Amino acid sequence: MLITGPRGTKDILPGMSSSWQYMEKKVRDICRLYGFKEIRTPVFEHTELFLRGIGETTDIVSKEMYTFTDRGERSLTLRPENTAAVVRSYLEHKLYAESLLTKLFYIGPMFRYDRPQAGRYRQFHQFGVEALGSKGPAIDAEVIILAVQLLKDLGLTDLNLYLNSVGCPECRPVYRESLQDYLREKTEKLCTDCQTRFDRNPMRILDCKNPQCTEESQGAPHIVDCLCPECSTHFEQLKSLLTVAGIDFTLNPRLVRGLDYYTKTAFEIQYAALGSQSAVCGGGRYDGLVAECGGQSTPSIGFAIGLERILLTLEKQGLLPEVTNKIDVFVAPIGTEAQGMAFKLLCDLRKQGFTADMDFMDRNIKGQMKQANKYPASFVAIIGDDEVAQGKVMLKNMQSGVQELVDSSAVQMKIQVEMED
Repeated sequence: MLITGPRGTKDILPGMSSSWQYMEKKVRDICRLYGFKEIRTPVFEHTELFLRGIGETTDIVSKEMYTFTDRGERSLTLRPENTAAVVRSYLEHKLYAESLLTKLFYIGPMFRYDRPQAGRYRQFHQFGVEALGSKGPAIDAEVIILAVQLLKDLGLTDLNLYLNSVGCPECRPVYRESLQDYLREKTEKLCTDCQTRFDRNPMRILDCKNPQCTEESQGAPHIVDCLCPECSTHFEQLKSLLTVAGIDFTLNPRLVRGLDYYTKTAFEIQYAALGSQSAVCGGGRYDGLVAECGGQSTPSIGFAIGLERILLTLEKQGLLPEVTNKIDVFVAPIGTEAQGMAFKLLCDLRKQGFTADMDFMDRNIKGQMKQANKYPASFVAIIGDDEVAQGKVMLKNMQSGVQELVDSSAVQMKIQVEMED
């Protein structure tokens, strides 16, 4: 019986890996431009990190984590997101001692037990940035602009940036009470999850995708009307900075995100054509997370981008680069005597930086020329008994069709000259 991959996972096959490499290069280029350095954390962490960091009331922790007990009876969890892991590493390795502002980025797989659908998998990949150490709105603006510029550099259009402030521990209790007062008589009409959220985390009701919950919470008060002076000033300054930078945004008072650690700034970038899974980027400020994970209070902000959704968006907009297997030279040996000379030529070509391959299937010359065309190859170096005896190679330019007998020691130079013409 054929064993297939687990549900919710996807093999990245050779024909698609070039698109991933293209996208990852764009990510690394823009992070270098903005001064963010890469960090790589383990794919599993102690479960406690996510319980404390993400919040036990979130759907991620309560429903979606892959948690297991190892042979040492320790509870471990495949990372469902990477911010908590980055904060753990930031504290463990004292990165805060190296600079007042630490700017990090990551690319890697995350794991959530979720219902697989277009652009959503149980093993999925995220690119994210984290800026730790600054409380000013300017770093919020920089992080948001980085995300917008990356998506534009990829050629994406029809994107919408949504912005909100979710307050802080000082003003959020005021809003919580106001929201509960509004929803109290409507709780019976809410879904089961939102009925649980009413006491534990009522703001999450605003983020529920159940149409009935959306309708019942439609007239709910807005948190921006309950912000304390500090949060209000921070939000106004952020909006001003984005405007100065020429970044269009839409205020969305219902935007709360799905993680408990968010404070003040919350934002999302959406591509409507993806339907219900339209968010391609989401993030915000998390000023209390470092302290929650055992460090000193450290203002921080970050975002994550789902790479599968970006690829899906690129595909919908026809922006994926053309995949090509083109090589410079295909070496075609004819007969046993030619194998050694052909293999040496292959090795020499690669040492000189040419992309090259040869026949390893003992095909006749017709089959080898067919393979050379399939790549396609710019040149074919044919070596038979006569070529071996003369120490020469029959070099064919596949574009012009011209073939010429060339001394084996001059093959690289001949190819180089013709490629430059």
